[in-house]
Amino acid sequence: MSPSGKPEIGRRRSIAQSRLFAIEALELEFSNGEQRTFERLTSNGNGAGAVMIVAMPDPDHVLLIQEYAVGIEDYALTLPKGVIDPGEDIVTAANRELREECGYGAHVIEPLIELTLAPNYMTHRIHVVMATQLYKEQLPGDEPEPLIVEKHAIEDIAALLTRGDFHEGRAIAALFIARERLRDRQETPDPMFW
Repeated sequence: MSPSGKPEIGRRRSIAQSRLFAIEALELEFSNGEQRTFERLTSNGNGAGAVMIVAMPDPDHVLLIQEYAVGIEDYALTLPKGVIDPGEDIVTAANRELREECGYGAHVIEPLIELTLAPNYMTHRIHVVMATQLYKEQLPGDEPEPLIVEKHAIEDIAALLTRGDFHEGRAIAALFIARERLRDRQETPDPMFW
């Protein structure tokens, strides 16, 4: 048993690999002596993860993008996001992705939280940031078609949830977290934030 109480990880082996993902098998021994082989999906990237941006052009609105989601074979409304490239930190990656996907840069980018998606079988993590004091600046991106950018009231998340195209769990969680952060700030406003 591991001193931390976590299962001991024995042998690791690669089962399959694509350009973007790898499947890894880990042999585990739990504190009660039970042994199991677990499989998990990992990324073939640099391991820095990804960023998701709650971009606020003003104190009341957030920018969302409409993009094709091949996993569900349909268009989805979500927050701008992307992989952290080698050599980038979270803030640099967020500002690059925001310029590529929405046509805005941000003077202020604040980390909010790190989220996982299906942590029982995926290693993927995404860093959620809030971007404010936006300015127009477009960078060429890697999207196969232009993204549609929409502006929505952050206080009206309930209306977004009634839409058939807004359902990504990470984006929903990020908006609720950002909205709560903004509500906390209303009690002690910071004029430099906007």
